[in-house]
Amino acid sequence: MEIAGYIAAVFIGVVLGMMGGGGSILTVPVLVYLLHLDPITATTYSLFIVGITSLTGGARAYIKKKVDFKAVSEFGIPSIFSIFITRHYILPAIPEKLFSIGKIDFTRDTMLMIVFALLMLTASAFMIFNGDEEKEEQPTAQERSNKILSLSFWGLAIGVITGLLGAGGGFLIIPALILILKLPMKTAIGTSLVIISINSIFGFLFSLKQTLLDWKILLLFTALAILGIYFGSLFAEKVAGKTLKKWFGWFVVIMGIYIIVKEIVLK
Repeated sequence: MEIAGYIAAVFIGVVLGMMGGGGSILTVPVLVYLLHLDPITATTYSLFIVGITSLTGGARAYIKKKVDFKAVSEFGIPSIFSIFITRHYILPAIPEKLFSIGKIDFTRDTMLMIVFALLMLTASAFMIFNGDEEKEEQPTAQERSNKILSLSFWGLAIGVITGLLGAGGGFLIIPALILILKLPMKTAIGTSLVIISINSIFGFLFSLKQTLLDWKILLLFTALAILGIYFGSLFAEKVAGKTLKKWFGWFVVIMGIYIIVKEIVLK
């Protein structure tokens, strides 16, 4: 199972490299089900893995001039604030046992995995049905200024998701960049990787006092994911974005359903 986990690390990097997001929603399930970490520890590990891996991909996008740094700041500052609040106050305040339905106990760990699965299904719907659209018309400076409030709200929301679930939020960032700022897909991917790296690294730093780390596992997993992001970036240049989005979207549907079944039915 551990070997399968490390193979999955490469796949996570490939997904991030190809699509600028999505890999982070796979990291926690891999760490929980294949490397047998508890979900809270897995979210901390995920923040480091996704942060460093995305930083590598973001640097590659920067070299190709595919990063919108104004969007990074408009997302990043609100996100960092909400990540800090979530990791220090919201997550510790959630009780271990939440409620029971019949013989099924819904614990904090169970609910985190179910929320993960629901986010995965939401992300997959976007990737399957809308993820291939690319807007070429760029907003004017005044139009963009009017959208700052919307971007800040998205930043706050994504920060909560990052802090609570250890997910970088690329599956929500990319739609916002495309629909609100009308960024081209490749620029949205590069910008998303930079935002994810900032959010995830800060989330990890905010969590250091709460988690004991096995650096051997963490660094090996991260190194394999970085290898994957390199190959993913190369692969993305040769395959149509529409095809990639739909392939991954259906994969996420299957994995999301599996998590829900495992956490509720097979408990």
